[in-house]
Amino acid sequence: MPEIKLGVVESRFAEIIWKSEPISSGELVKLCAQELSWKKSTVYTVLRKLCERGLFQNQNGMVTSSLSKQEFYAIQGEEIVKDGFQGSLPAFIAAFTKRKTLTAKETAEIRRLIDSAGKE
Repeated sequence: MPEIKLGVVESRFAEIIWKSEPISSGELVKLCAQELSWKKSTVYTVLRKLCERGLFQNQNGMVTSSLSKQEFYAIQGEEIVKDGFQGSLPAFIAAFTKRKTLTAKETAEIRRLIDSAGKE
């Protein structure tokens, strides 16, 4: 899958779809008019581009995601680790925790995730 980057406005558009899917393209036009002040042509242009990039699909006037919000942001996180930390997750975590103190609950959850990932 090609790299998918979203600008600020595209991200807001994607959030509307993820929050509302499955959604008819007509209803999407109405929501985007309310939330983004977009015209119908703008909605269809941006939707077409994001469908071509593999994020969404529009079949028979019904818009759904090809990638869930969680899958999309997981891919974005992987790209950050790859590009910014030479693929080193420990280096990313070290940098992240230098700027943000983790709560006991967050630390326990991270340990649980690491322990369960090691068993797969």
